[in-house]
Amino acid sequence: MTDEPRVEIYTKENCPYCEKAKDLFDSKGVEYVEYNVTTGERSSPNHSSGQSPREDGDDDLFAEMVDRAEGRKTAPEVFVDGDLVGGWDDTSALEESGELDEKLGLVTDGGDEIVEHRKLIIAGTGIAGLTAAIYAGRGDNEPLVIEGDEPGGQLTLTTDVANYPGFPEGISGPELVNNMKEQARQFGAELKNGIIDSVDADQRPFRVELTNGDVYTTDAIIAASGASARTLGIPGEDELMGYGLSTCATCDGAFFRGEDMLVVGGGDAAMEEATFLTKFADTVYIAHRREEFRAEQYWVNRVNEKVEDGEIEILKNTELLEVHGSQEEGVDYVTLVENDKGHPTDRLEDPETNEFEFDVGAVFLAIGHTPNTDYLESTGVEMDDEGYLRTQGGDGGGQTETDVPGIFGAGDVVDFHYQQAVTAAGMGSKAALDVDEYLEDLERASATGETEATAADD
Repeated sequence: MTDEPRVEIYTKENCPYCEKAKDLFDSKGVEYVEYNVTTGERSSPNHSSGQSPREDGDDDLFAEMVDRAEGRKTAPEVFVDGDLVGGWDDTSALEESGELDEKLGLVTDGGDEIVEHRKLIIAGTGIAGLTAAIYAGRGDNEPLVIEGDEPGGQLTLTTDVANYPGFPEGISGPELVNNMKEQARQFGAELKNGIIDSVDADQRPFRVELTNGDVYTTDAIIAASGASARTLGIPGEDELMGYGLSTCATCDGAFFRGEDMLVVGGGDAAMEEATFLTKFADTVYIAHRREEFRAEQYWVNRVNEKVEDGEIEILKNTELLEVHGSQEEGVDYVTLVENDKGHPTDRLEDPETNEFEFDVGAVFLAIGHTPNTDYLESTGVEMDDEGYLRTQGGDGGGQTETDVPGIFGAGDVVDFHYQQAVTAAGMGSKAALDVDEYLEDLERASATGETEATAADD
């Protein structure tokens, strides 16, 4: 790389997407300057020890970020040579298309040239992928782990993991993920920043192409690429995402201190985000389209405690119809619909459906996830209607096998029901053990073939 560009990243405390952005540039060996809008500190390139507070403090630094980021009130915000790249979604999209490397002046191995052959490639560095990497590394299968467009998976968005075994005081999601990454590396796993674009399953070994053009071959693949947060597709969503509308309360909640906030959803994520937002909000409202929540009782109880304290109000049988505001001023208000029968957007013609405007300063969507399986669509791997992988399951070994020999699935890319860190870890270990047996069978078959060929020559 010549004429190294100046990279600047505005971050905040306890921001998982900020950590993802920094990890991305770290993995590329690109130096950057970090501006922490929470503490008002500026750090020298890539985590040097000499952090020094800015004299203008966090308020001025936050205002500077908002001004340079064209009004966006979210973190991270990335700049290359003074030009706005954007937040994590914008940065990862450029990474996926290969444009980020162009901006950074990095040269990659493009075209059809094979970078190298690996016995095992694991897609994803969430709990399932990292557990698989630990087990596969211990099994001397030397896994190459491709980070994907959401390094660390959904757990990096969780500030407090209280139910993962072995941590009686709890542990933060990012800390747990980072510990597992280090553990995987100790057992021989190699972690590579990148996104898998396609898998050619018509040839053996498999041909795996990344979005930056790098091509690998591999004997086996574990798909542990997880699932991404869903959005609603409603008016105002595209325009205001990052301007008061968000899918990550831990990332952006502090930017809207003192505002009334709306959380949309009824599962564990919605309950956790609503509880977290009470640190900053005047009042947190939860809009759920049904009467009953899907969340586990632990989270329902915590929310009910906040309701009794007057910090949370629940809007049952209510859905979000539209978000109003501007990029300059942020979210102004929303349009909600309510019907006591539930699912009010399915009953818009019902005279009992009530449509009304509701004043809030920020909106957080916590409505589930979509599995990241696009890269497997042409492989013949069977999926359900929503894109979740179908695996063998049942009793005995081979539970994580798909119907394409050599491709295995683990974690939220398979499990649409439990979606817990501990179940993802369990599936990751199963996938690595299934792969180990598969690779041993391949080796035996290859050795038998070579013996027979030698005998025939004799």
